[in-house]
Amino acid sequence: MPDNNSKPHINVDYFEDLTGDISSAEPAQVDEIGQRIRKIRESKGIGLEELSSLTGFGTDLLAAIESNKVQPQLGAIIKLSKALDSAVGRIIAGEGTSMYAITRKGDHKTISRSTSRQGSKSLYTYMSLAPDVKGRHMEALLVQLEEAEDDEPSVHDGEEFIYVLQGVVVFTIGKQSYELEPGDSAYYLSTTPHLLKAKSGSATILAVLYQG
Repeated sequence: MPDNNSKPHINVDYFEDLTGDISSAEPAQVDEIGQRIRKIRESKGIGLEELSSLTGFGTDLLAAIESNKVQPQLGAIIKLSKALDSAVGRIIAGEGTSMYAITRKGDHKTISRSTSRQGSKSLYTYMSLAPDVKGRHMEALLVQLEEAEDDEPSVHDGEEFIYVLQGVVVFTIGKQSYELEPGDSAYYLSTTPHLLKAKSGSATILAVLYQG
């Protein structure tokens, strides 16, 4: 009699095809996020010191983000989008022009690689699944998480849903930590401090962000 516990309950090979090679993004695509933040800030006549006051981020960190020396994490991007009164999707993936989007698995657009605050280590790589939709309030992403030492938890407005595709994810919410395996998911209010990382090596998740 077969041991059902020894078999994965999802087709892992399918998800390998779905996620593709996230790490092979062209640098030009990844670097655009800092330029978008600076362009929006300057168009609103907001200086770095004022943006620092609005977000709590130091001016040195903001300058490093805008010059692409540091790639911000999603929580930081959402704080920046609120301070700049701009849709989070406009910062993450640019301003869409379509009423809908169909994204083939070979057309995923890698949009950012988040790093530690020192810019020395890659923490996440984001692949946008619907960057072309105009005025969107949700952001659907494939995210590759890296193994990392504990970083600062993220806290921001909105809601998030994650679904683990590959690897094991350590999910910390408040004071609780959970290990999530392929097929596991979590839905949470982003106002609760939270942190995601791969338990070892890397892991891939589907993440849906709602800014409200």
